[in-house]
Amino acid sequence: MASETPEVRYTKTVFYIKMPDGAKAYLRYRVEGGTLKLIETYTPPQHRGKGLARKMVEFALRFAEERGLKIEPICSYAVYYFLKNPDKRDMLLPKYRELDLEELFRKRREEEAKKRI
Repeated sequence: MASETPEVRYTKTVFYIKMPDGAKAYLRYRVEGGTLKLIETYTPPQHRGKGLARKMVEFALRFAEERGLKIEPICSYAVYYFLKNPDKRDMLLPKYRELDLEELFRKRREEEAKKRI
């Protein structure tokens, strides 16, 4: 069936998965004052729907946990992840725990769509 997804790797600014065809899925991030900011997620079109973004966000959560960091979900996918995984919301910065994540998700999607125009 489906082949094993390559492992998540990272640099000082990006978590990424390099696929066998050379394509890369990535999650740009920044560590600032005890916070891991999840800035932008991208998955190449031919690899969408395979759980790559989820795998990178979950790697980022382990990365944050090991370093005592809280999460600030900036990109729409990061917000979506916490919307769908309420049990992980304790990792968010306190101000994000009480927000309406559905509304924040819609807002982020609209902002990202404007950038692509």
